[in-house]
Amino acid sequence: MKILVTGAAGFIGFHLTKSLLELGHTVVGIDNINDYYDVNLKYDRLKELGILEGSSSKFHHACYSEIFPSLSFVRMNLEDGNKLEVLFKENNFNVVCNLAAQAGVRYSIQNPRAYIDSNIVGFLNILECCRCNKIDHLVYASSSSVYGMNSKIPFSEEDQVDSPVSLYAATKKSNELMAHSYSNLYNLTTTALRFFTVYGPWGRPDMAPMLFAEAINKNEHIKVFNHGDMERDFTYIDDIVKGIVKVIENPIRRRKKYEVYNIGNNKTVKLTDFIGELELNFNRKVEKHLLPMQLGDVKKTWANVDKLMKDYNYKPSTTVKKGVLEFVNWFIGYKN
Repeated sequence: MKILVTGAAGFIGFHLTKSLLELGHTVVGIDNINDYYDVNLKYDRLKELGILEGSSSKFHHACYSEIFPSLSFVRMNLEDGNKLEVLFKENNFNVVCNLAAQAGVRYSIQNPRAYIDSNIVGFLNILECCRCNKIDHLVYASSSSVYGMNSKIPFSEEDQVDSPVSLYAATKKSNELMAHSYSNLYNLTTTALRFFTVYGPWGRPDMAPMLFAEAINKNEHIKVFNHGDMERDFTYIDDIVKGIVKVIENPIRRRKKYEVYNIGNNKTVKLTDFIGELELNFNRKVEKHLLPMQLGDVKKTWANVDKLMKDYNYKPSTTVKKGVLEFVNWFIGYKN
């Protein structure tokens, strides 16, 4: 298949692109390489895919991988509807996987317009291009944040998600509603994947695993919110990517045109236990500064992934012990 991956220089997008290429698919990757976090990490991810910084840094310039003959990359913004439309017309995509978005719950409190531009306007442009170019299937990133302060645990796709506690969450719920309308109006097949806390090699430096690893590596203290009384459905990147690939590759049978799935590890882990695994693998203790809950944050997330298991035979298998070991090994090698 020929697949468009947006956010290809991002954490999940990079891993998905690499996996799809190794499976023999043709991939066109796009990313705006914004400076929300260190762009050098994004360029290093692209370099792992054979896309060199000299060519990938130019906007609207197609460049080609020196490792994977079936990969090309274009730097562009989703908000640029005209350029996106040209990209769709020049390629005959079978599937679009939209992972590009302005990420981060806390950042959305200080920079709301960035979320509307990328996550709402950009997503509308994706929907329009899919509609006009008869795309077989749009797979897109939603988020566990849509569950807000939901007290029912574990979170299920049937739960109410009408009370987001951050603008980021509101944009992700908006994406689901927008996709639902396009599926209904234009018979477009869409699949939302509500990601739970993803970690692993090449992870985002604004997320807790990388922040903690940086601090432990430098013998600095870490900030632990809600005084450590937090739990997350930590999901290793390989399990996430295998799930996305299953959704992309498997023919759509006996399911609605519009679907939403949780994708996570199907269990919850105490934040203090996760930190303990990091300390174990770095072989050092870290000083913890216990702080109140942050605005827009939630105490506990836990994915019920029965629906994805049933429809796509999804089987998360990486334990936190194994995942943290792999992550720390990569982190130490990358920093050195």
